[in-house]
Amino acid sequence: MSSKVKIFSGAATKDLALKIAQNYGVDLGKASISTFSDGEFQPSLEESVRGADVFIVQSTVPPTDNLFELLLMVDAAKRASARRIVAVIPYFGFARQDRKDSPRVPIGSKLVANMLTAAGVTRVMTMDLHADQIQGFFEVPVDHLFASAISIPFIKSLNLPNLIMASPDMGGSKRAYAYAKHLQTEVVVCYKQRKEANKIEQMFLIGDVEGKDVLLVDDMIDTAGTLTKAADIMIEKGANSVRAFCTHAILSGEAYNRIENSKLTELIVTDTIPLKQESKKIKVLSVSDLFAKVIYKVHNYESISGYFIF
Repeated sequence: MSSKVKIFSGAATKDLALKIAQNYGVDLGKASISTFSDGEFQPSLEESVRGADVFIVQSTVPPTDNLFELLLMVDAAKRASARRIVAVIPYFGFARQDRKDSPRVPIGSKLVANMLTAAGVTRVMTMDLHADQIQGFFEVPVDHLFASAISIPFIKSLNLPNLIMASPDMGGSKRAYAYAKHLQTEVVVCYKQRKEANKIEQMFLIGDVEGKDVLLVDDMIDTAGTLTKAADIMIEKGANSVRAFCTHAILSGEAYNRIENSKLTELIVTDTIPLKQESKKIKVLSVSDLFAKVIYKVHNYESISGYFIF
């Protein structure tokens, strides 16, 4: 007898979880959260999960309450005798802390991996990790999905006559080259220097964008400083238009103002993180159907390799 699929949601990504459940063809699992007067909270799964494959959808965006809520829900499912517990983390927070880049700092993403494993996850499903090696931090299987499965068809639908791919920094050049190879275009790269996080000291463009329709690609957009500066430089260098695709729309600080006041034609993001406000320059692509299909494959022990464009 096959096990049932139960999809639950944390507070951070309820709308996405509901879409995933609808695309899968099940109701979103009933869950509640109790909060004590001092701020302590306790999630509760309000239906039986005994013997079920439980998928808990939660992007671990700030504040860290979202991460801890996920850990508590995993623990609740484990203690309720779930058969398998899969943490579906569309946006994996703390991914920028993937190594020691200065003395006496933590490797936050490894710590998160340890906590999830200790809580009882049997599998992790995520999308566009900031650093690929984070998969190796886990002692359980990790399904690392790529937003290119939905962004590539959308980019093709734009029918841009002189498309060229671009990376806003050297670290993202691998991603830009992968897109360029698939779309058969050229690549340009921005080189930036920073003295501290989120503050750019200098930026230079490597490559020619004159007369081109530029598409910048990155895994996330936080303060939008790098992306908007890159877009402005490219327009100054003669680009016809500049668009950007970023999987995770963190958009903190002055990000929305920077986007509105920049030379960006359009910013395309996914719904791994809910937008804080609307913007006429921002278009959202949903990852719900992709996650629903992969959940079905995982539940039925089928291959998911067909969902990886690169």
